[in-house]
Amino acid sequence: MDLLAKIRTLPTGAGCYLYKNAEGEVIYVGKAKNLRARVRSYFLAATQANNAKTGSLMREAVDIEYILVANEREALALENNLIKQRKPRFNILLRDDKTYPYIKLTLTDRHPKVFVTRRLRKDGGAYFGPYFPGNLAHRLVDVIHRSFLIPSCKVDLNRYHPRACLQYYIKRCLGPCVEGLISQEDYRQAIRDVQLFLEGKSSELEARLTARMEQAAENMQFELAARLRDQLITVSQAQDRQRIHSTDESEDADVFGFHFENDMLAVNLFHMRGGKIVDRRDMFWEDLWEFEAASNPYLTDDDSSETAALEAEAVPGLEPNPAFTAPEIDQDEPASDELGGLTEPFNIGDSPIPGIPHIAAQRTEPIFSAPVFFSALLKQLYLDQSYVPKHIYVPVDFPDRQLLADALREKLGHKIEIAAPQRGDKRSLVDLVCQNAKQSYDQRFRVLAPSIRNMQEALQDALTLADPPERIECFDISHIQGAETVASMVVWEKGAMKKSDYRKFQVKTVTGVDDFASMREIIHRRYKKLQDDNKPLPSLILIDGGLGQLHAAADALTEIGLTTQPLASIAKREEIIYVHGQEDDPVILDRRSPVLHVIQKIRDESHRFAVTYHRKRRQMRDRESELDDIPGVGAITRQRLLEHFGSVRALKQAAEKNPDSLTAIVNKAAAEKIRLYFAEASAESDAPAFPILS
Repeated sequence: MDLLAKIRTLPTGAGCYLYKNAEGEVIYVGKAKNLRARVRSYFLAATQANNAKTGSLMREAVDIEYILVANEREALALENNLIKQRKPRFNILLRDDKTYPYIKLTLTDRHPKVFVTRRLRKDGGAYFGPYFPGNLAHRLVDVIHRSFLIPSCKVDLNRYHPRACLQYYIKRCLGPCVEGLISQEDYRQAIRDVQLFLEGKSSELEARLTARMEQAAENMQFELAARLRDQLITVSQAQDRQRIHSTDESEDADVFGFHFENDMLAVNLFHMRGGKIVDRRDMFWEDLWEFEAASNPYLTDDDSSETAALEAEAVPGLEPNPAFTAPEIDQDEPASDELGGLTEPFNIGDSPIPGIPHIAAQRTEPIFSAPVFFSALLKQLYLDQSYVPKHIYVPVDFPDRQLLADALREKLGHKIEIAAPQRGDKRSLVDLVCQNAKQSYDQRFRVLAPSIRNMQEALQDALTLADPPERIECFDISHIQGAETVASMVVWEKGAMKKSDYRKFQVKTVTGVDDFASMREIIHRRYKKLQDDNKPLPSLILIDGGLGQLHAAADALTEIGLTTQPLASIAKREEIIYVHGQEDDPVILDRRSPVLHVIQKIRDESHRFAVTYHRKRRQMRDRESELDDIPGVGAITRQRLLEHFGSVRALKQAAEKNPDSLTAIVNKAAAEKIRLYFAEASAESDAPAFPILS
């Protein structure tokens, strides 16, 4: 059953759906109140035209699974668990998985201990916290060890040992590890004191300690009385500190703020307890909405060899438009392929691919959606926590806000308010956190700004340029004995590599081994196109090579009238930089020079990118030869199959396990031919090499 037909069989109840690729990996997890309507919305032209990542997801997805639950609240919890277990690359993932510490009292042990932990388990122990800031828990445990003499070692206290450790002899431990040093009753009394201390029942604890201190003094047990006196002082000091922190009667709250710029996001979370900010948390996401254009063979410009090269890994962040509702599917609707707008052909130029919904051929820029982001973030932050403050303030409203609040209320047993305040003191507080998020953004992503300017000026001085270079475009040629000759262009802009502007080329007019002619062709094509489109030229063109490649590039620029364009090359091994017009006076920089390191970094990146593209072209050529024998499958179809499934092995697995997934690329007749081809090939490989004689 192909993907479109499978969608028709989905139930209309609440649940979670899991998209899978040809390798069987889960690439996206979502929840829905109506599974069929939500999944169907992914295939509609309007959704995919407005969301580039949705189109990217649907090009990879070949199968879908679902899990039915009783209601949308259960779907919310299940979605959170599945995302954390499977880590699908198209979902928003909480990268900073920081948790705050608790203090654990092991009440089920014969001699209970006290220690700091970040994991909550149903093991009979008593957990106190979470504590803000994180080191507060460690400080409290240290006070308990010093004042109440509870062991801080890792000795097994469920059995007795022949002798006590040093902590006992320096009066820092009660010594429960040795039989006879302390009675079971006295130790349990000390543990009860610790429990009262951690529960904040200071009055009861002070009364107990005072009575025991007076009793010890009457019995002339002065060391014990002094120890109890010190414990009273510790409890009193802790109580005074607590009164200071709780003078404001405000409720506990978590407040969020964010700053998004240049595909980078900074989120600040302020923890307020008793009306005071006790801790803050910074979270960052880089290249949040970047996705790999190489996985989409149709995102090209008018030169088919100059495909956009976004080689960074796909970063999670996909969700259908919450405001868009897919039309309901009639239960009695025929299961044919004529679904109207749902099965509109995938038109790329004049090459429709039957059975695939329409996706806009032009490249669309993904837009950061704060509501979608905070919906995913808050689920992962709070659904697994045993403590959640009663108030959570976010800068933007999101669709699942009330549903998440209800789920938390049901789990924790008290009301949870999740609000997006628009005015008043609460909005001012959110704005304050947003200002802090901007400061965090600047510290994280703009800390190198002054040195970038200095580097640009150093490049200007070293290469005798008219202005500090803002943008450098670097080229390299790659081939093996003249076969599959390709070229790459990488971009350095304002101190960083700009992967979204990378380009790769196939050399079309040169045969055999001729790096100079290949460089001349690529430079001519690149800058003739920029000239025709009236686009700005780079501050510097950098060539990976020596004088021969430099002069070839200069000839290409002269042919199109760009005689004043700054041009330079860097030769391998010698690391000598030749500037066009000053070839007799090459630039030789110290091997420790930061300028040389920047130029080497750009050159090495262009070489890496060219080699990667050349290897991909060569592998594609080799793979295509494996599919030449399939009847009715031409060169274009082979290329589409390989680009969609990634490898012949994945294509073979899909043909054997799920033949209907092939209909995403080819029609049913061609899919059956491919299935039969692999089935016959598998049967031949399993046959014995020699006849078996009876």
